[in-house]
Amino acid sequence: MPSSLDRCHNIMDLRDLARRRLPDPIFNYLEGGAEDEITARRNSTAFDDAVVIPRCLVNVSSVSTKTTVLGQPIDWPVICSPAGSQRFYHAEGELAAARAAAKAGTLYSLAAMSSHSLEAVAAASSGPKMFQFFIFKDRGVTRELIERARVSGYQALCLTVDVAVRGKRERELRSGMGLPMQFTAASLASFALRPAWLYRFARTGSFSLPTFAARAKSNNILAQTKYLGAQLDPTVTWSAVREFVDQWGGPFAIKGLLCAADARLARDAGATAILISNHGGRQLDGAASPFDVLPEIAAAVGDQVEIILDGGVRRGVHVLKALARGAKACSVGRPYLFGLGAGGEAGAYKALDIIKSELVRCMQLAGCPDLGSIGPETILVH
Repeated sequence: MPSSLDRCHNIMDLRDLARRRLPDPIFNYLEGGAEDEITARRNSTAFDDAVVIPRCLVNVSSVSTKTTVLGQPIDWPVICSPAGSQRFYHAEGELAAARAAAKAGTLYSLAAMSSHSLEAVAAASSGPKMFQFFIFKDRGVTRELIERARVSGYQALCLTVDVAVRGKRERELRSGMGLPMQFTAASLASFALRPAWLYRFARTGSFSLPTFAARAKSNNILAQTKYLGAQLDPTVTWSAVREFVDQWGGPFAIKGLLCAADARLARDAGATAILISNHGGRQLDGAASPFDVLPEIAAAVGDQVEIILDGGVRRGVHVLKALARGAKACSVGRPYLFGLGAGGEAGAYKALDIIKSELVRCMQLAGCPDLGSIGPETILVH
């Protein structure tokens, strides 16, 4: 008899299954965006503005999706975006997600605010991994994180630059998942209605952000989030970036850029890749979608840095359209997290496999036997 995951045929099926299995505050924390969530929605609907122009009578009996991103050979041009606190969605959290990414033949990005330490996640999977970080007020914390990532074997770094302050995420405020957490009676009742989630969560011990436990001098999540909130530095400028690029000395991505001018500054600071991103619509509502600004950025720096589109990808055809518009690869967050919430490691792998399978089929139907055959002529943008 088919399992619940077997009955999930697309990312939205996994999303619906995750919604049934997660407490409402947790699901809304995962899916929600800032304010009216216009940008969060636009990230996906922007792809509808482009249509594919197929080529026919092309031999597509074998399709190659292999590429190299951030110095790492991967089986297909999609990587996993960094996302914090993944134990919210499944007891194994980042450990399960990293293993799923390796099985899917791609790179996993670990968020600084992870619910398993960067060392534990490095040990959990032999697949390629990137560590995401911020430039904190205490630069010593940032330098320490970079060295820990190096010692643990991460192959690339990702600096997130679009969180000078935290966006107004109203779903979180209503449910009590804001900072600090203050759950409503309805939220607490929702947790009680998910006993399986509660059991798995409780079985794995108290929730924490262990990468920062020593610095926060506490294993308590509230103390840790208070410490990290105080470390966000709205005074950081481009002049601060080069130090950390030089300290790392390897593949270095900057995430959160939406304009060509900033892409040039990232290039000049030594970045080898940029993630065009609006933080999944969780920061500035009303911001442009990555797909909207991709052509301008590709024209500005596309032959000098790797361009990764981060945000809104829900289908394999979205990946094809992004590549046609100038991206080297795409990065997905919510899709594999929906899978994680729906079924742990197996669910996260299912999400990635769905998008990969859709991409292969889409390339066959579009007459594109390899990634090099995807170009501006592959799509028409209205």
